Amino acid sequence: MKKFLFFVIIFIASSLHAQEVIDKIAAVVNNEVIMKSEVDFRTSQLAAQRNLNPADPALKKQILNAIIEEKLLYAQSLLDSVTVSDDDVNRRVDYQIEQFTQQFGSKEKVEQAYGMTIEKIKRELRENTRKSLMAQTLMQKKFGMVESSRREVVEFYKTYKDSLGLIPEKYTISHIFVNPKASEKVKQKARDFAQSLIDSIKSGKDFAELAKKYSEDPGTASQGGDLGFSKRGRLVPEFEATAFALEPGQVSGVVETVFGFHIIQTLEKRGDAVHARHILIKVKNDEDADLKTIEFLSDLRDSVLRGFGKFEEYAKKYSDDKETQKFGGLIGTYDVGQLDKNMLAEVEKLKSGEISYPKRIELNNGIYGYHIIYLIKKTPQHKADLESDYADIKQLADYQKQDKLRQQWINELKEKIYWEIRL
Repeated sequence: MKKFLFFVIIFIASSLHAQEVIDKIAAVVNNEVIMKSEVDFRTSQLAAQRNLNPADPALKKQILNAIIEEKLLYAQSLLDSVTVSDDDVNRRVDYQIEQFTQQFGSKEKVEQAYGMTIEKIKRELRENTRKSLMAQTLMQKKFGMVESSRREVVEFYKTYKDSLGLIPEKYTISHIFVNPKASEKVKQKARDFAQSLIDSIKSGKDFAELAKKYSEDPGTASQGGDLGFSKRGRLVPEFEATAFALEPGQVSGVVETVFGFHIIQTLEKRGDAVHARHILIKVKNDEDADLKTIEFLSDLRDSVLRGFGKFEEYAKKYSDDKETQKFGGLIGTYDVGQLDKNMLAEVEKLKSGEISYPKRIELNNGIYGYHIIYLIKKTPQHKADLESDYADIKQLADYQKQDKLRQQWINELKEKIYWEIRL
């Protein structure tokens, strides 16, 4: 069961370090080579996360076996013609970057640690991430629907109830998120500056040079604003509609999206994909916008506490988080290990039924806002009980059942796919 969980959560980052050391081949699986540096790097990552000894031979063996199994699954995924979309790969890479950012404290520190820009790190991660996703997709197709019957869950509980440990403390939480709205005067200033850059381009200034100098998109500015090819559905609607409507070489007017004001130039179109570049001018929120947002959320909080309205009603009406707005702000139920450190720091201060004061929260792509958190229910840490914790116990039983089947299948793959340990 633990081995299955370990396989699911392992992420591919070792390619960032593999070229920096004199390396040895640790193992070969089909056409894939596993380098010693990859084993060492993954070992050090897991050791740091779980406070283990990275020099422990048993831990290194566990890591090597996990990588071999992953490569075997990747080899089988090729035989079974498994594919994953670019969107899925990009989302996983973005998630990994978020994990690195939390680990190191900022994207700048991530860049310092790896000696390359975030964009280059993403490029380095992409291929290994694709292989990992193909292996996981194969696993999901083969075993993802395997579940335990109630009888099997009961048997699992009877067998392991003394070793299940404690069910961690859980939090059921909702929030209202508000993105500060800049004043029209501030927006107009950004819009006017974007228009002045369009005028400069029309008068002969080089688009790429202006992007390098003025664009506030950190991911593309150094490349002259070049976004590469993007398929339909990858870009925000307003940007995408303009990029596909333009003829190659044509420059847009000022285009407003959630990120700010864009100047877009379409370079090439190929069927359902467009190659574009852009200059982004962000709208700088002034202190008044932030202050008004904090005051607004404070007023909502006071209204709920005084009984003038319900939290879920205000969330549906005012929250800018479209994913949770329709559910009255409900984020879900999570244990302490599933919440990021900032969210955990907030909910730990609350008792069931309490609402936090407004807190700044950073989202992707430099977007931020403020939210208030409603702790609907806090369930203390407790010993697993079959009735009250049935869903958690069933999940563990499912993992064990899937892992047994997976291990049997891995052993079958080892009989038909070439692999060899060389250390």
